[in-house]
Amino acid sequence: MFEALRPAMTPQAIESLFCLAIGFAFAGACASGYRVVWQHFPSFRLLEVGPVPSRFAAIPLLVFSAPFIIMRNSVRGRRIERRPAPFVMIATVIAGLWSLMSGSVVVMTLQALTNV
Repeated sequence: MFEALRPAMTPQAIESLFCLAIGFAFAGACASGYRVVWQHFPSFRLLEVGPVPSRFAAIPLLVFSAPFIIMRNSVRGRRIERRPAPFVMIATVIAGLWSLMSGSVVVMTLQALTNV
């Protein structure tokens, strides 16, 4: 009888979806900002090249733009190298979880800044 009054999604699920979306959006913004400055997309190879201080400086960029990099590499690998679809699905799950985590950090930071 009262099941019709129960909400379709809990507030925690809605917050998780927002964190996921914000994580992907922030990853795309970080990668696009890097591309505007350096004329190419960031990659995980930033940890291998250049002097050691620049490698450490690349870590925050890669932490937040990793979902974009993972999805871009997996889609390109599927299209160009004909990688199997299960690899793309696994990469999507990994990128989604990473996006959820980084989106949670962004949301918590924004909440902390608005409460100051």
